[in-house]
Amino acid sequence: MISDIVAWLFAFFIFDPLQAQMQEQAERARLPVEIVRQSQACLTTQGPLLIERAAGDYGWAAGTLVNLAIGRTAPADLLDRRDPQCAALVRVLNGNDGESV
Repeated sequence: MISDIVAWLFAFFIFDPLQAQMQEQAERARLPVEIVRQSQACLTTQGPLLIERAAGDYGWAAGTLVNLAIGRTAPADLLDRRDPQCAALVRVLNGNDGESV
Protein backbone atom coordinates (compact mmCIF):
# COMPACT_ATOMS: atom_id res chain seq x y z
CA MET A 1 0.00 0.00 0.00
CA ILE A 2 2.70 2.51 0.95
CA SER A 3 4.78 1.53 -2.06
CA ASP A 4 1.76 2.20 -4.30
CA ILE A 5 1.40 5.67 -2.82
CA VAL A 6 5.10 6.39 -3.23
CA ALA A 7 5.00 5.15 -6.82
CA TRP A 8 1.98 7.34 -7.56
CA LEU A 9 3.60 10.41 -5.99
CA PHE A 10 6.81 9.80 -7.90
CA ALA A 11 4.92 9.40 -11.17
CA PHE A 12 2.87 12.52 -10.48
CA PHE A 13 5.73 14.80 -9.42
CA ILE A 14 8.57 13.41 -11.53
CA PHE A 15 7.49 11.33 -14.48
CA ASP A 16 4.51 13.39 -15.65
CA PRO A 17 6.44 16.70 -15.57
CA LEU A 18 9.33 15.01 -17.39
CA GLN A 19 6.96 13.96 -20.17
CA ALA A 20 5.49 17.45 -20.32
CA GLN A 21 8.93 19.05 -20.47
CA MET A 22 9.97 16.74 -23.29
CA GLN A 23 6.80 17.57 -25.22
CA GLU A 24 7.30 21.30 -24.70
CA GLN A 25 10.94 21.18 -25.80
CA ALA A 26 10.05 19.09 -28.86
CA GLU A 27 7.36 21.54 -29.96
CA ARG A 28 9.48 24.62 -29.30
CA ALA A 29 12.53 23.28 -31.12
CA ARG A 30 10.50 21.58 -33.86
CA LEU A 31 12.54 18.45 -33.40
CA PRO A 32 12.76 15.79 -36.08
CA VAL A 33 10.21 13.01 -35.74
CA GLU A 34 12.95 10.45 -35.07
CA ILE A 35 14.16 12.29 -31.97
CA VAL A 36 10.60 12.58 -30.67
CA ARG A 37 10.12 8.84 -31.21
CA GLN A 38 13.39 8.04 -29.44
CA SER A 39 12.40 10.28 -26.55
CA GLN A 40 9.01 8.63 -26.21
CA ALA A 41 10.65 5.19 -26.33
CA CYS A 42 13.06 6.25 -23.59
CA LEU A 43 10.24 7.42 -21.33
CA THR A 44 8.32 4.23 -22.05
CA THR A 45 11.22 2.08 -20.85
CA GLN A 46 12.70 4.30 -18.14
CA GLY A 47 9.45 5.51 -16.56
CA PRO A 48 8.38 2.16 -15.13
CA LEU A 49 11.93 1.47 -13.93
CA LEU A 50 12.08 4.77 -12.07
CA ILE A 51 8.65 4.25 -10.55
CA GLU A 52 9.57 0.73 -9.49
CA ARG A 53 12.76 2.01 -7.89
CA ALA A 54 10.83 4.72 -6.05
CA ALA A 55 8.30 2.19 -4.78
CA GLY A 56 11.09 -0.03 -3.46
CA ASP A 57 13.42 2.61 -2.06
CA TYR A 58 11.54 5.33 -0.20
CA GLY A 59 14.73 7.13 0.79
CA TRP A 60 15.85 7.43 -2.84
CA ALA A 61 12.36 8.57 -3.87
CA ALA A 62 12.19 11.26 -1.17
CA GLY A 63 15.72 12.46 -1.84
CA THR A 64 15.08 12.60 -5.56
CA LEU A 65 11.86 14.56 -5.11
CA VAL A 66 13.57 17.09 -2.84
CA ASN A 67 16.63 17.43 -5.08
CA LEU A 68 14.46 17.98 -8.15
CA ALA A 69 12.30 20.49 -6.30
CA ILE A 70 15.28 22.62 -5.23
CA GLY A 71 17.04 22.27 -8.58
CA ARG A 72 20.00 20.23 -7.36
CA THR A 73 19.07 17.42 -9.75
CA ALA A 74 17.81 17.87 -13.30
CA PRO A 75 15.14 15.53 -14.67
CA ALA A 76 17.58 14.41 -17.36
CA ASP A 77 19.87 13.10 -14.62
CA LEU A 78 17.34 10.36 -13.87
CA LEU A 79 17.55 8.85 -17.33
CA ASP A 80 19.97 6.15 -18.50
CA ARG A 81 22.38 8.06 -20.74
CA ARG A 82 23.83 4.76 -22.02
CA ASP A 83 20.52 3.99 -23.71
CA PRO A 84 20.74 5.52 -27.22
CA GLN A 85 17.07 6.50 -27.12
CA CYS A 86 17.54 8.27 -23.81
CA ALA A 87 20.67 10.05 -25.02
CA ALA A 88 18.52 11.97 -27.50
CA LEU A 89 16.05 12.94 -24.76
CA VAL A 90 18.87 14.01 -22.42
CA ARG A 91 20.19 16.34 -25.12
CA VAL A 92 16.71 17.81 -25.63
CA LEU A 93 16.14 18.32 -21.90
CA ASN A 94 19.56 19.94 -21.54
CA GLY A 95 18.63 22.50 -24.18
CA ASN A 96 20.39 21.02 -27.19
CA ASP A 97 18.11 20.97 -30.21
CA GLY A 98 19.11 17.39 -30.93
CA GLU A 99 20.51 17.98 -34.40
CA SER A 100 23.73 16.15 -33.61
CA VAL A 101 22.04 12.76 -33.22
